[in-house]
Amino acid sequence: LFCTGTCVHLICQQTYSGTQTEKSFCFIGESPCVFSTAAQQRSTGDECGPEDPRDEPRHPLSDCTLEHKAIKLEEQVRDLTERYRKALADSENVRRRTQKFVEDAKLFGIQSFCRDLVEVADILEKTAESAAEEAEPSNPNPTLKKIYEGLSLIEAKLQSVFAKHGLQKMNPVGGKYDPYDHEIVCHVPAEGMQPGTIALVTQDGYKLHGRTIRHALVGVAVESQE
Repeated sequence: LFCTGTCVHLICQQTYSGTQTEKSFCFIGESPCVFSTAAQQRSTGDECGPEDPRDEPRHPLSDCTLEHKAIKLEEQVRDLTERYRKALADSENVRRRTQKFVEDAKLFGIQSFCRDLVEVADILEKTAESAAEEAEPSNPNPTLKKIYEGLSLIEAKLQSVFAKHGLQKMNPVGGKYDPYDHEIVCHVPAEGMQPGTIALVTQDGYKLHGRTIRHALVGVAVESQE
């Protein structure tokens, strides 16, 4: 086509679609008319679009970071191991204390009962001594003699039962005074005995499996004052 007017060649780029369009206008008078058009579209998004950050290669952790994490893990393992050992030791101590408590309960559960029995033993012993005094050879009464013999057998059997269950009578005469086992009720002159030793017993003491359940009332020998 031929145009006798003024021609203008324009290049328009559409930014929203990423294309370029070439157009030529011819001005005849004051009215423009399209003389020729040539469109060239080019997609710029495929060529220069932003890269997907997810496609970027991930850099591996540095050696320093891995070493730091390894040190922290080792510290945590040591801390947990130490806590485990302490918990194990505490549980073992609790188990031993519980076992000791159970054993003591079995051994000393009859402690109160034994205290009552030793009072019966005291009465039986005094009765046997009184019967022995009455049943002397000068007294021909055979009934008192039989009573004394019967009381002696009962007393011996009672002491045997006491020993079977771990209850024993103290024999402190001639021994040293021990405040954990003895209670002083009087002082007596030391005649043939060392001062501080036990000269007499006014009430027998008893132990249950080595534990004193009743103190012996004793008299301690002291030096005589002239």
